Amino acid sequence: MVLQARNKHREAAPKPPQPPRASQSPLRGTPEVGAGEPGPERASPSPGRKGAAGRKGPRAEPAVPPSGVGLGGRLVAGLRGALGLRRAGRGRTWTTLLLAAFAAVLHWSHITHLFENDRHFSHLSTLEREMAFRTEMGLYYSYFKTIVEAPSFLNGVWMIMNDKLTEYPLVINTLKRFNLYPEVILASWYRIYTKIMDMIGIQTKICWTVTRGEGLSPIESCEGLGDPACFYVAVIFILNGLMMALFFIYGTYLSGSRLGGLVTVLCFFFNHGECTRVMWTPPLRESFSYPFLVLQMLLVTHILRATKLYRGSLIALCISNVFFMLPWQFAQFVLLTQIASLFAVYVVGYIDICKLRKIIYIHMISLALCFVLMFGNSMLLTSYYASSLVIIWGMLALKPHFLKINISELSLWVIQGCLWLFGTVILKYLTSRIFGIADDAHIGNLLTSKFFSYKDFDTLLYTCAAEFDFMEKETPLRYTKTLLLPVVLVVFIAIVRKIISDMWSILAKQQTHIRKHQFDHGELVYHALQLLAYTALGILIMRLKLFLTPHMCVMASLICSRQLFGWLFCKVHPGAVVFAVLAAMSIQGSANLQTQWNIVGEFSNLPQEELIEWIKYSTKPDAVFAGAMPTMASVKLSALRPVVNHPHYEDAGLRARTKIVYSMYSRKAAEEVKQELIKLKVNYYILEESWCVRRSKPGCSMPEIWDVEDPANAGKTPLCNLLVKESKPHFTTVFQNSVYKVLEVIKE
Repeated sequence: MVLQARNKHREAAPKPPQPPRASQSPLRGTPEVGAGEPGPERASPSPGRKGAAGRKGPRAEPAVPPSGVGLGGRLVAGLRGALGLRRAGRGRTWTTLLLAAFAAVLHWSHITHLFENDRHFSHLSTLEREMAFRTEMGLYYSYFKTIVEAPSFLNGVWMIMNDKLTEYPLVINTLKRFNLYPEVILASWYRIYTKIMDMIGIQTKICWTVTRGEGLSPIESCEGLGDPACFYVAVIFILNGLMMALFFIYGTYLSGSRLGGLVTVLCFFFNHGECTRVMWTPPLRESFSYPFLVLQMLLVTHILRATKLYRGSLIALCISNVFFMLPWQFAQFVLLTQIASLFAVYVVGYIDICKLRKIIYIHMISLALCFVLMFGNSMLLTSYYASSLVIIWGMLALKPHFLKINISELSLWVIQGCLWLFGTVILKYLTSRIFGIADDAHIGNLLTSKFFSYKDFDTLLYTCAAEFDFMEKETPLRYTKTLLLPVVLVVFIAIVRKIISDMWSILAKQQTHIRKHQFDHGELVYHALQLLAYTALGILIMRLKLFLTPHMCVMASLICSRQLFGWLFCKVHPGAVVFAVLAAMSIQGSANLQTQWNIVGEFSNLPQEELIEWIKYSTKPDAVFAGAMPTMASVKLSALRPVVNHPHYEDAGLRARTKIVYSMYSRKAAEEVKQELIKLKVNYYILEESWCVRRSKPGCSMPEIWDVEDPANAGKTPLCNLLVKESKPHFTTVFQNSVYKVLEVIKE
């Protein structure tokens, strides 16, 4: 390691006005009430300036009949078939792969550039980098740090499987609870990398002394893959760069033309801020998981299109399922929508029973593998996803009995749909009661609150956060400005026309459900139904745009499909149509990109830095802390102190603990709150006045949320307001700055 002096002053001068941050996509996370601390999400943007992979794309080629080529030993032939290329086009296969690689490099460069511009990450100290990983990001990163700093890799894994710091005084298996396989794998890679580099004498990082100005002390900042935080973020960005290669291949395969891959990639860039937030929040679970969903959906598309299934294709689907589910607790809900869509495709006759049965078996095997790898996490077995798989499997087994019923085709569709829906809900309820699982009960309550006036403490914590509210009205407008929404609507209408035509040919003849004809192009119908499912999710919970927008980009590739628009391409050159659409998209798309590139910031959080430094040097190593969930993640990560609550809100016991901790912001008596904290063995409470007064919308301040939960004390002065003025006699103020006030719990 080389230590050099680099006199880079961090300018404290006023920064140019930042574009408004758009609350963004994916899934679960820590519900935060109101505005809170500055979030990591940004305004939407996307790429046009650098063109995109395959600027010289060939003419759209006629769709090639499905060949049924599998994976494994038929890798080369299968890849060529998956890309929609002719047998004679061996060179075209490599051209397509090169264009996909270019798209990957382009996206990796884009998100790396945005992340560095936003945080000035390369010039931050180790503590500042850790503080930059806010809320649950810091929680996840803390386990990577634990394994990296442990005496050995196995010792580090044992420590996170027997964790005493996260929910003191409980000892929990965080690998089971928090989907930490990405951190385990990355930590092993980091240890191997640094060990090899040390053995051969190659320097892995360079450290600098950075002066911060404004009377602040200089800090040491290290760059290079030898720095744990830099290594961690770099691997995430590489993975999400490779994801863009998959999108190019996906669009190419689905549309039958490399122009389709080009459309998918450019639409993703033009709507980048609506498609992903990896550049602002790298450690979140979707950053590791979502790329494997793209691969999984590509494989499902290949299986639906193939006339013959090979074992290699099914094995690849199983592996991609496991890699998608292991890092992310929300993956099961996404796969539920996929299974529902595939079942609907089967019911109306676009795939045969044998193919669906094999897909269901693969999902069951994947679920079983994840159940084992997650140390018997019962939430997987009691999920709607697992219940749906069992119900569909049972209905497929009973298919001969359905055939004996002399009813119309339409009636049979309705019966099967109702059996699936009610069977899934009832089985989910029964399994949850049998296993005594209530960890995902808040999800049902959250959905109930979307349609009815239901409210409780946990639900309000979610719905008062913008990312868990309904989709904002500006989102469809942003889709329209980049022409993504109009193009997808055209494609969707074309698919619906095909479905109506096919259905009419059956229903108009008044045939019964006993028929031998099998409709073709089931993969198009599946993508249309999956689009509807993602749209419903995105409208109900704004954060779930993560799934909707990228899928819209994939659907847009079908503008190049001769299956849907062959009648148009007979009159107009497909390249002319595609490039005209892309040119119109680029007007707003390039503006979105420029908006992203103009985001220039620098991370700084001096109040929290003072707090962490005080905790590290003024409290005992076994001192127990409680407070707001985002702050507790930082205390655990940087100060290595035990905490009683944290941002991973998916456990019923943790939600009960958090309610006790957050009673500091209720209107209860100080004595009552203190006694509850003593039961949790809390030594210090970190009080934040902003949590007492901030309000994202009417009814969403913490005292107002507590009025719903505790109406008996409504109208009283909130306890936090009283403690801000005077903490005695039940607490003692031991530290205070402009944001934080640390109260020591006085034990009798």
